[in-house]
Amino acid sequence: MTSTPGTAPGTPPGGQSRLRRRAGTAAVAALLLAGIPVGAAVSADAGTPKTATGPQGQKLTVSATTGLDPAQQKVRVQGEGYGLTTGIYVALCKDNGDNRVPSPCLGGADMSGGSKTSQWIVPPGDPYEGDLAQAFGPGGTFDVEIEIAQKGDGLDCAEVACSVVTRADHRAAGDRTQDVRIPVAFAGQDPGDGGGEGVDVPAGTVSYKSAADFTTAGKPLDLLLHPDSKKLYVGADNLPDTADVDERGLHVLNPENGASESWISQAPGSTGALRASAAARIAGPLPGDGVVYNYPLRGVGSAKSGDEAATGVWLAGSTITDIAPGTTPGTVLVAQGATLSEIERATGTATRTLTLPGGTQFAADPERGALWYTDFTAGKLHRVDLASFTVSGSFDLPGGSGGMAGFTETDPATGAVWVGVGRSVLVFDAAGTLVKTLVGKDLARDAAFDTASGRAYVVWQDGGDLSDPANDNNGTLTVYGTEDFAVAAQDLSLPGNHSQAGTASLAVEPGGATVFVTSPAEGKITKLVRQVSPLVTRAPADLTAKDGEEVAIRAEAEGTPEPTVRWQVSTDDAQTWKDVEGATESALTFTARTAQDGYRYRAEFRNDVGTTRTAAVTLTVTAATGGDTGGDVGGNGDASNGAGSKGSDGSTGADGGTQSSGGSTTGDSDSTGGSGSTGTSGGSTGTSDGSGATVGGGVAGGTGTAATSGGSSLAATGATVMSVTLAAAGLVGAGVLVHRRARRRTEGAL
Repeated sequence: MTSTPGTAPGTPPGGQSRLRRRAGTAAVAALLLAGIPVGAAVSADAGTPKTATGPQGQKLTVSATTGLDPAQQKVRVQGEGYGLTTGIYVALCKDNGDNRVPSPCLGGADMSGGSKTSQWIVPPGDPYEGDLAQAFGPGGTFDVEIEIAQKGDGLDCAEVACSVVTRADHRAAGDRTQDVRIPVAFAGQDPGDGGGEGVDVPAGTVSYKSAADFTTAGKPLDLLLHPDSKKLYVGADNLPDTADVDERGLHVLNPENGASESWISQAPGSTGALRASAAARIAGPLPGDGVVYNYPLRGVGSAKSGDEAATGVWLAGSTITDIAPGTTPGTVLVAQGATLSEIERATGTATRTLTLPGGTQFAADPERGALWYTDFTAGKLHRVDLASFTVSGSFDLPGGSGGMAGFTETDPATGAVWVGVGRSVLVFDAAGTLVKTLVGKDLARDAAFDTASGRAYVVWQDGGDLSDPANDNNGTLTVYGTEDFAVAAQDLSLPGNHSQAGTASLAVEPGGATVFVTSPAEGKITKLVRQVSPLVTRAPADLTAKDGEEVAIRAEAEGTPEPTVRWQVSTDDAQTWKDVEGATESALTFTARTAQDGYRYRAEFRNDVGTTRTAAVTLTVTAATGGDTGGDVGGNGDASNGAGSKGSDGSTGADGGTQSSGGSTTGDSDSTGGSGSTGTSGGSTGTSDGSGATVGGGVAGGTGTAATSGGSSLAATGATVMSVTLAAAGLVGAGVLVHRRARRRTEGAL
C-alpha cells in the first residue's frame, strides 16, 4: 500500500483521474476523429461553426456541431467549390471513415424534395431542379437548413459516429469525391471526453467490443482464421463504391491489424485461362497455410499467401452452392443445388454423387461420419451417411418451409447441427432431434464454434428494408453455451450490418478472445475483442487483532482487461464509504488500533467493463494485554519485525508478526520482548530493572513508574500515560501512513 504521511487515510487522493467515464464514449470519440477526411481543416472551437475541406477543395460549413438537441436540431449547412456536374445530398449520416460511403442517413435519400432532414443539390439545368432539388449557386455554392435528430431511420448517433455530410446523389453512388464530413455530437456526448463512468454489471460478465475495422478486402463474403499459420483468409467480391480497383479474390490479412499480406485475384475459368474471380465460400484450410475455396460459378481452387494465382478446376453441371473438405485428402464435398458430390481437387472428377429431393447448403461432421443437408424450400433437413453416401434420415425444420435461408453448421464437439432460418436458429442433436430454438430480432446468418470454451457464436443481420418496422439497419452478435444454450456473453449491436448487399459471416479465434465479423454492405471486417468484468477470486475475511498489531486484509480478482483495485473503509457500519488513500494493491496492510474497532473494509475492482466490490469485512480490535504492552495501554512492540515485550505478570509477549484476514500470521512469534521490564496492574506500582527501554506504564486507576536507559524517560500517572497514548492513536487515525515496501509500519488504515 502506498500512502502519504500526514494525509488522513480514506481521503480521496488529489488529482486522481476517474477510472471509468460514460460507457462507449471513447470508441465514439475515436470514430469521430477517424471520420475527418485526410487533409481536412476543422475549426478548433466547438462552440462556433465548423468547416471541413473535401478531396477536391470543397468547403463545407455546419453552424452547430456539439450539444445538439437529441430530439430535433435545425442546423445551417453551407458549401462552396463543389463541381457543377454531379448532384449531391446533404444529410446526417453514419460516418464510416475515409473512402467509405456515409450510410445510413437520417431520412434516407431525398428524391421527393419534401424532406427536412436532407437536401438535394444539383447542377444548374439539371432535370430534377425545381420542386425536387435546388441548384448550386455560382462557384458551386449552396446554403440550406436541415433538421437532424440523434436517432431515426435506422441511424442511432448514440451508438455510432455521425457526421453532417455531402455525398454524391443516387445517380453516382460510387463517387467518393463528393464526400465531405463534419463530425457532430448530441447533448450528453463529448467527442473529446475519452471515456465514461459507466455502470456496474454482474461480476464475471462477458462482453465483446469493437477493436478495429479492416477495410482492405473489398466486399467480404467468407472468413477463415487458419489454424496453423494464424492468418485471416477472406473470400471477397468487388465493392463498387469504394475505389476504382476491382477488389474481388482471396485476401490474406494480418489478424492483428488487418494489413494485407497477399491478394490472389486470378483463378482458372471454364477454359483453364486465368481470370479475375471472386472467392465466394471458403471450404477449409490446407496443411500449414492456404485454403480451398469456391469461386464463381463452378470453380474449385486452392491458394496460399504469396501465390500469384490460384490453382483450380472448373466443374460441369450447375452453380456450386456449398463446399466443404472431403472425406479423404485431396477431395472436396460440393453441393450443386440438390446434387451432392465428392470430387478430386486435382482433376475435378466426381468419385461419388448423390441426388436429394431438394436443398442448396450443407454442413459436414467428419468426426461422426455425417453430413447435414438443408432444404429450406421444403422445410427439411437430411442426414447423409458419409461412409455409404446415402440418406440416413430426414427431419422437419419447424418454420423452415419457405423460410429465409440462413446457415447450416455443425458443432464439432457435440455433433449438434445449427440451422439458421429467418429470425430463428434451430438446434438438432447428433441424432436429429430438435433440442432448442433460439429466437433473435434479426436474420440468423452464420454460426461458428469454439470447442475450447464450449461456446457458439451467431451473427444476425438486419433486413435493411426500413419500410419494415422490424428493421433498424443494425445487426447483432450473440454467444451461447453449446451444452445448455444459456447466453454466454452480452448481446453486441453491429451498427450498419444489414443483408441488402450480402450475407455476414464470422470466424472465432480458439479460446474466443477475438471474433471477426463481416459486413458486406459496409465493405469491412470488424475485429471484436472479449472483455470480462472483475470477478473476485479471493475474498477478504473478518479479522480480529490486538491493539498495535500489524494486519493485512487481502483480496484478488480477475477480469479482462486486468482490473485495478482500491480499498475502501466505513466507520459507520457500512452506511458510507471512503477510499483509503494510496491503497491500490491486493493487500491492505496497517497497524490496528482500538479506535478502529468495528471498522469495515472492502476492495473495489474496476476495469472497462464494470465494477465489482467484495463483501464488507469487519475489523475487531481488542485491547493489548500483558505480553503486548505490559498494561492496557503501554509502549509498542515493533510488529513489523516480530519483537514483543514481557509484562509484569511474567507472560510472554504476543505474536509480533502480521495478522492476515486470511487467517495466516507472518514473521516471528512467541518471542520474549524488551529487557524484562515490569508493568503495573490493579493500582500496584511497577518498576523497571533499568537495563532496557520503557515497555510499561500506569494502568486503570493505579500509579506506575518506568525507568529508562539512555535518558529517554516518561514518568507520569496512569491517567497521563493513557492520555498520551490515546493522542498517539488519534494521530494514527488521522493518517500517519508509511510505505510498507520501506519495511516500516503503516499506522492505522483510518
